[in-house]
Amino acid sequence: MKNEKKKIILSAKGIYKSYKLGGDTINALQNVSLDIKDGEFVAITGKSGSGKSTLMHLIGLLDTPTQGQIFLNGIETSSMDEKHLAKIRNKEIGFVFQSFNLLQRTSALDNVILPLKYSHTPSAHWNEKAEEMLKIVGLGDRKNNKSNELSGGQKQRVAIARALINDPAIILADEPTGNLDSKTGEEIIKLFHKLNQQGKTIIIVTHDDELANEAKRKIVIKDGEIVDD
Repeated sequence: MKNEKKKIILSAKGIYKSYKLGGDTINALQNVSLDIKDGEFVAITGKSGSGKSTLMHLIGLLDTPTQGQIFLNGIETSSMDEKHLAKIRNKEIGFVFQSFNLLQRTSALDNVILPLKYSHTPSAHWNEKAEEMLKIVGLGDRKNNKSNELSGGQKQRVAIARALINDPAIILADEPTGNLDSKTGEEIIKLFHKLNQQGKTIIIVTHDDELANEAKRKIVIKDGEIVDD
């Protein structure tokens, strides 16, 4: 239903992140708060050193804030230990990286299967599920190709299929077109739009204005703070 209120899937409240560098304290993020609703397509953008990568690591549960709280699907994660964070990351967040992060000389199918090995999905269903994801990204005919036999765009499609495999709450993409030529980058953006239209929550972290403008909502970070949303 169109008037149905979308639930908040990710919430950051009063986030600070500080690092010690020699005798100095570097404040990478200062009092950052944001809510992202189910089904949104959001870009987090800013220049190099703005704090956007730090924010990505925090909302991706790859790091914990110095101060503040992060809620994913209503669950407070900031005080969790690494074991619990890893379990939630595997189930709730699908990562897509600029450098693809695929296992070389391993088939597309086996790369997509990887997150299932850390889930509760019975191994009897792994192949079928991975094949289904590869079909979704248009690579059903390439399942047996090793990743070093694929083009950059095909590698990124495999990475997106792998990100989708556990039906996560969020797809979190870090500069997903950064290593691709413009035509291939456009194809990957179209795929993100298609997934978003199917109801997936997409968060793209990028310094590329053109890519950021593809999102329906743009959050701009400068000097560790949100300056526009």
